Amino acid sequence: MIDLESLDFAKQGGLMPAIVQDARSHRVLMLGYMDRAALEATLAQGRVTFFSRSKGRLWMKGESSGDVLELVAIETDCDGDALLVQAIPHGPTCHLKRTSCFAQAPGSVLGELEAIVAQRARERPQGSYTTTLFEAGPKRIAQKIGEEGVETALALLAEADEALLGEVADLFFHTLVGLQARGLSLAEVGRVLEKRRLAKQRVSG
Repeated sequence: MIDLESLDFAKQGGLMPAIVQDARSHRVLMLGYMDRAALEATLAQGRVTFFSRSKGRLWMKGESSGDVLELVAIETDCDGDALLVQAIPHGPTCHLKRTSCFAQAPGSVLGELEAIVAQRARERPQGSYTTTLFEAGPKRIAQKIGEEGVETALALLAEADEALLGEVADLFFHTLVGLQARGLSLAEVGRVLEKRRLAKQRVSG
């Protein structure tokens, strides 16, 4: 939790730049400005709210379009005068209906795919292959992960690079479906890897 008293709003006339990042893909979505009231509203409501310099008032992103930013986490920089906001976007962030206000902002394709898989799990659209996997249940998903694992191993041994990359992509996709079916996420896998990395550092250090 951010300590509001430690933040330096005065340095920039009461406003603080807030960089918004997609919590799943890590793509930078936009830059806005928060005063203390906007930050307090964001923390209280769980929807990212800014101080609009053009409107001269608090402005919740998506208040008219419905394309809100669901708050995941906020942290400050080392000087306490800038914010990094991690959020889940519900719709395009940019007013031009782009994912990001920065057209070429890099992001994790796996993170974006995970978001699509999660949406399929919730909505179960007809005609979707992902829907058929969820409705078939864990045994079928596990079977597909096993099949794709074997095909990946065979491609590694005997096929061209393009074929191997295709098999790895299939394996990653089905693994994401399996994680979603268990209510787990890439972020949790990342935390396991980070824990292992830190443990190895302690042993070697």
